Amino acid sequence: MPRPHGFTYEQRSDHSVVITHQGRPASTLRGGRAEKFLAEVESGDAQLVMARWTGAYKFGNERMAKNHPRNRR
Repeated sequence: MPRPHGFTYEQRSDHSVVITHQGRPASTLRGGRAEKFLAEVESGDAQLVMARWTGAYKFGNERMAKNHPRNRR
């Protein structure tokens, strides 16, 4: 499974955090969630953390879903 990439985050003056993926807004975190996110981003792989927090990461079942009869064309 490829590593996530293309994520960035911006901490705003109102203490909220905006996470973007390839230039498009993916999530906005405020309050305690923003603080927890910032602590986690500093201690681990930032791209993986942002992918997990936005829900935009692979689950590993995409290959099986691609081969399902309903998804074939």
